[in-house]
Amino acid sequence: MANPANEKLIEVTGLSRQYGSLHAVNNVSFDLRKGEILGFLGPNGAGKSTTMQMLCGTLAPSAGEILINGVDLLENPIAAKQQIGFLPEQPPIYPELTVDEYLLYCGKLRRIANSALTEALDTTKQRCGLQDTGSRLVGNLSKGYQQRVAIAQAIIHSPDIVVLDEPTVGLDPIQIREIRMLIKELGKDHGVILSTHILPEVQMVCNRVQIIRQGELVFNESIDDLNKRMRSGSLLLAFNKPPAADILQAIDLVEAVEMLADGRFRVHFNPDASPAETIVRMSVEQSWGLTELTPETRSLEQIFVQLTSVDAADQEQAA
Repeated sequence: MANPANEKLIEVTGLSRQYGSLHAVNNVSFDLRKGEILGFLGPNGAGKSTTMQMLCGTLAPSAGEILINGVDLLENPIAAKQQIGFLPEQPPIYPELTVDEYLLYCGKLRRIANSALTEALDTTKQRCGLQDTGSRLVGNLSKGYQQRVAIAQAIIHSPDIVVLDEPTVGLDPIQIREIRMLIKELGKDHGVILSTHILPEVQMVCNRVQIIRQGELVFNESIDDLNKRMRSGSLLLAFNKPPAADILQAIDLVEAVEMLADGRFRVHFNPDASPAETIVRMSVEQSWGLTELTPETRSLEQIFVQLTSVDAADQEQAA
């Protein structure tokens, strides 16, 4: 089904999955557009894989709606699934088959016409860097190349949506880099959902980030918005002749001043308006002898821990 640029490929509304009294996924809503690589983060047991399985139709939701290019996944699963390529956490490879045998088999499962199978196979191998592996047994390939084969089976039918669940787990650094480059390439022509617990992977590959905690979405922003969050809005200062804290406090744009144990100061301000230039100018004018001015930032790991820790959840419930 054709899909104009920026039109929603996936619309998820109120998605939930219960196991008895346990809410593995609880009232999750989001969308995905063509050209987006959406990073789906969360600690173990947060509901990432459960959500991926529901999106791909391998697990029925307890409640909610999933539209794939406007097609209801529950009402018309065959038509919806034809537009999805899925790489589960455990790659579905057959080690006793050659790469060509396996991918042709997957193409037939995806109902690619016999007349189009050869072209689909060649195109997919080209995209995944498998041109020279067609006659090799999948089981004899390195783990990195096996992962490429597993991604190839997910895209051989040219789906609009590619869902990758932990695609770089267990790979060495070189293999990880290669798979990340492949994911970036896929993001140019597809909408990609990347479920991972590897934080640097999200920053390197994705253009939007979601974080799930205890089955609920607690963060859903673009990488640009994430980068803004990582600016903590504070400066570390040190002087040869330090001014009194109340003098720093009176500087325009300064919101608060902390005296640190080593004689330095931490100055807090709105991240959108820094007092750094004013502090430098006043230090020169007043001969304070500024020796350090260090902007503090928060890492993605700090934001992730803050949003997913049990303490954070308890504080929200108590509020």
